[in-house]
Formats: sequence, C-alpha cells, structure tokens
Amino acid sequence: MKDIINKLYRNHSLIYKGILFVCTTFLIVYLFPKSGKFKYNFEKGKPWQSENLYAPFNFAIKKSDEEINKEKHDITANSTLYFDLDVLVEQKVNNLYKVSFYKTFNDSLSRKKMDVLYNVGQQVISELYEYGILNENYDYHPDRSVVLLDGRINVKEGIFDDLIKQDEVTTLIENVLVKNDLINYKTAYTSLFFDLIEPNLSYDKSFTESAIQEELNKITYARGRIEKETLIISKGEIIEGDKYQILKSLQSEYESQVWSKSNYKWILVAYTLLVALALLMLLLFLRKYRIEVFENNTKVTFIFFNIFLMIFITTLVVNYDSKFVYVVPICILPLIFKAFFDARLGLFSHVITVLLLGFIVPNSYEYMFLQIIAGIVTILTVSELYKRANLFISVGQITFIYIIAYFAFFVIHEGSIDTIKWEMFIWFILSGLATLFVQPLIYAYEKIFGLVSDVSLLELSDTNSKLLKELSNKAPGTFHHSLNVANLAEASANEIGANAMLVRVGALYHDIGKMKNPTYFTENQSTGINPHDELSSKESARIIVNHVIDGIEIAKKNNLPDRLIDFIRTHHGTSVVYYFYMEEKKNFPDISTEDFSYPGPKPFSKETAILMMCDSIEAASKSLKEPTSTKIDAFVENIIDKQIEQGQFLNANITFKEIQSIKKVLKHKLANIYHLRIEYPE
Repeated sequence: MKDIINKLYRNHSLIYKGILFVCTTFLIVYLFPKSGKFKYNFEKGKPWQSENLYAPFNFAIKKSDEEINKEKHDITANSTLYFDLDVLVEQKVNNLYKVSFYKTFNDSLSRKKMDVLYNVGQQVISELYEYGILNENYDYHPDRSVVLLDGRINVKEGIFDDLIKQDEVTTLIENVLVKNDLINYKTAYTSLFFDLIEPNLSYDKSFTESAIQEELNKITYARGRIEKETLIISKGEIIEGDKYQILKSLQSEYESQVWSKSNYKWILVAYTLLVALALLMLLLFLRKYRIEVFENNTKVTFIFFNIFLMIFITTLVVNYDSKFVYVVPICILPLIFKAFFDARLGLFSHVITVLLLGFIVPNSYEYMFLQIIAGIVTILTVSELYKRANLFISVGQITFIYIIAYFAFFVIHEGSIDTIKWEMFIWFILSGLATLFVQPLIYAYEKIFGLVSDVSLLELSDTNSKLLKELSNKAPGTFHHSLNVANLAEASANEIGANAMLVRVGALYHDIGKMKNPTYFTENQSTGINPHDELSSKESARIIVNHVIDGIEIAKKNNLPDRLIDFIRTHHGTSVVYYFYMEEKKNFPDISTEDFSYPGPKPFSKETAILMMCDSIEAASKSLKEPTSTKIDAFVENIIDKQIEQGQFLNANITFKEIQSIKKVLKHKLANIYHLRIEYPE
C-alpha cells in the first residue's frame, strides 16, 4: 500500500494532467450541438461533387427562412385589427344633443327650419358613430380590415378607413352641412358638437396580438414531401433553387434522426474521441517542444482553460444568434499565449481551438479558414505586445484580413456582390475592437495564474520603481553592477534568440539580497574599510551566500513574479565562494566545500544561464589590470569554461554554439567598456 501511495505521489503531476485532459474533453463535448453531422458537403451555386444522391428515407421539404419570414410578415401586415366599442357613448351623445340643440339655436327660427336643423344634427351623430370615433390617432393602412367588439362579441366589421379620427370630426360635420345646403351654420354646429362628441373606440392590442399569434401558429414549415429512393440530385448538377432547399431539408432531417435514435451514445463516443485526439496533440506538442511548459501544471491548466473559454463563449453566441459568431474575438487566444509563452505555442493552440469550433459554427470550412488566417496574421504582426501602437496596428490588419477573406468567400458562393451583407463588416470591426481587451485580460491572468508577460516585465524594468530605487540608495555599487549585467545579458539574449526582456529584468533584480548587508560586498565599500577583516572565512562566506536567500525573501515580500525569483535563485548556481574557501583551506587543508557553496539550483533555462555568465564576467572584470583584447578574450574564455567544467549549465537548454555566441558578445562589450583601440605601429 505504501509503495502504491509513493508511486502515486511521484506521478502526481501526470495524474493531474490526465484528470485535466479528461475533464476538459467532456466539458467541450457537452457544449457541442446535439446533432449528428451530414456526411456530404455542399454549397449553393456549386456542382454536386458526390455520387447520385437518392433519398435514404421519407422526409418533408422545409421552407426556407426567407419563405417563412415572408409568410409571417404577410400575416402580421394583413391581420385584422380589433377595437373595443363603447355602445353607451352614442346614446349619451344623443341625449345631450336634445338638450344642447335648443340652447344653441334661438327661437326666432321657424318651426320647420328648427326641425331641419335638428335632423341634420342627428344625421351628423349617426354618421360619426356609424363605426365610431377613435380615442387616438393610429397609423394603419386605410384598407386594413377591422372588427368592432362589444365585450368580445363581434358587433361590426369594416376597414380602418371607416373609423373616424378625432381630427376628422370637423370635416365630417362640414360635409353633412354642405350636402344639406346649411354651410352657413358651420360655426354653430361646430360649437355645439365640440362639447358633445366623445370617442367610443379603443384599440384592443392584446386581442389583436392573440389573433395574429393564432394565425402564425397555423403556418406550415414544409412544402411538399420526398419519398424514399427518389433521386434528389445527380453528380455534377448545379445546387440551386429547390435542389438546394431539398438538400438542406435532408441535412436537417438526417442530423435530427441520427441523434434521436439508439446510436446516441455512439455519436457521443465519436465526438469524445475527436476532441480527445485534438487535445492529445496539444499535450504531445508541449511534451516534445515545450517541456518546461508541460512540466508546469499551472501553465497547462491555463492553456486548457483558455481553449475551453473560447469554445464556451462561441457556443453561447451561436445558440443566441449564429450571425454574431464573428464578433467573438478568437484572435485574443494566440495573443495571450504569445504574451506568456511564444509564437509557435500560440499558433498551434489557436489552430487546435479553431478545429474544435468547426463542430459548433455554421459554414465551418469558411469559418476555420478565416480564423486560421487571422491567427497567423496575429502571430506575425504582434512582435512586442507592450507597445500599444503594435496592438492597434495588428488589430487593424486582422480586421482587414477578415473583410478581404469574407468578401472573397461571398463572391465565390454568390457569383456577384449585389446581395453582399454589409453588416458582416460591422461584426468584423467589433471583433477587432474586442481584441483590444487582451491587455486587461493579460493583467487579470497574471494575478490569477501567477504568470508574467512582457507588459509586466516592462513595468518592472523601470529603475524608478520602489525596489530598484531602494537598491540604488542602500547599495549603489550593486545597483550599478546590476545595470551593467542587464546590458550584457540583454545583448547576449538577443544574439541567441532568448527572451531579452526577461533576462534584462532578471539581471536588474538578481542581487537585491545585498541590500541587507551592503558593505560586505566590495562594490559598495567606498570608505576603504572591509568588514570581512573582522570575520572568519566561514562567517564571511555565509554572509556572501546568504545574499541569495535574502534576495528571495525580499522578492517575495515585494510580490515579484516567480520567473524573476528564479534568476535570484540560480545566478550563482552551486558554485563556491572561491576566495574565502581558499583562505580557509590555508589553515584547514581538508575543509569541505559545503560551507562555501551556494544553495543552487543550477540555471535551468537559457535566460538564467546567460545571467550567470554575465554576472560572473562583469564582477570579475573589475580586477582586470591594463586590459587588452588578448587579455579580455582569455578572461572571458577562462571564466565561462570553468562554469562549464563545474556542470553549471547541464540543466539549461543552451548549446555550445550558443555559449560561443555569448562569449563573442561579452568580449566585444568588454572591449567597448574599456575603450580598447587598435594599436597603431610607431
């Protein structure tokens, strides 16, 4: 049992990766659309490339979205409008009219004239309330059919033009008076009816919408049927018109039938195998070409999390409305991976993600082509993400590539640009703008996953930062030494293609531990007094060695990233404090090197190896007397060869060829520092 536990503990990193791999696979498969895949690929306006296709089963021909939308529009536009009729209003107006009429017209008129005027007034009321007066002005077509309801009982039917709007009342009164040759009484009648007339019709919105919905529910989504074994399309035949719609119907029916039958589990297994295969390729890539990333579970989790996040966001957008799929800024993915890792890993992960998204999005080939091309452009154009101008230029180029590629695909599909969907360009522009969100996202990831990007490195390289300012005040000699080492290390990293920004910042902070006892280091001894004279060799060596441990403590206290703390840990490797070791050996010849050695570990990357070389060269160069090119060459060769003999670079992925290149850079830089010139003959 104990052996099993020990074995599990030794392999806990691989076990974690296995669990992460399985969980990510199942989560992605869960997001996939619940349907099978039609085995034929076809495009409208293109020839049918496969063999003659016969109907594998009976299925209905589905109407196109345009046909269904047109039917819905026609039903909505031509539906009957329903108005509530208040039947009591007309009776109320008639009763008031009998009283108000005789108050308006004086008794001097003859009885016959009064009767004529009275009857004309009743005629006005009758015409006004034949259908009714609207309570407000509605903007509907005059020929739209209407129904008047009294408590949901159909009272009268007509058209909207029959209904009287409030601003039409005066016109109707005038028309009746003209017809009866009583236009001279217009003012009297207008004054009379101004206070009498009330609207008696109000629009019943809920009943109208209910009636429309009832009609919409009656729409059939199919227009015909194809029997089994019927020839659908022949090889080479152009896919257009009804042929295209029949193929789309077969595709939809096939996918729904395949998924709903007993092979549901088999389809799930197939999806799982494909997703697992894609993610396995990513893990194998990391194991073969990025072993330092593969061995770091946090980084592997970070990569898998971002791939899943992009698939999750895209799935949400597709489920909401697939036309917005290009708004999702997929190009953020290679940007993030390039910021934290490198371009090759960023591009490989991007391609894997886009291949998985092909199962989710419509027009998968077109989508994958656009996104892979955009990802390549992203990787090629963004060289230094911490420079804001570079990001904006790259976003502009990505958007331009999207537009060009979409335009080309559209012309291929449709054969012209007459019906091009210009709003798609808006989605591409929005996607480009959303890509700018990468900056705050990188900051968030640095805090969550403890990673460090070039953006943070640029901030940390500022010599006015709190920690470096403290170093310059407490240990000015060490600060100057760190600046020189940073310059040497940056030049060396550029020569062999290492991360120059990372090694420069690592060099600036590698000796911050010397702030604790600055006067015990020669570069800070400005008074000529050496405190080591009062200490034993062992005590002096311990103080010198402890600057590494003190530096780690200070770095952690100031929340420096682990990638920078690695430079503090490794810049002396497991080397010996040689001067004090030899001093002690004079008195004790059999003394062990253990008390005089740095704790390590040895450098384990190109960048940490570069720092060890540059630190040793810069520190020792102060002892050069009357330097010449020959002396400097021998000096550099001797120090670095000694480090190689001690095995300090065994754990670093640096080659002898790269070490030779670094030597050349250091020789050239030291020659410039000491202002060496060609010796002219006398």
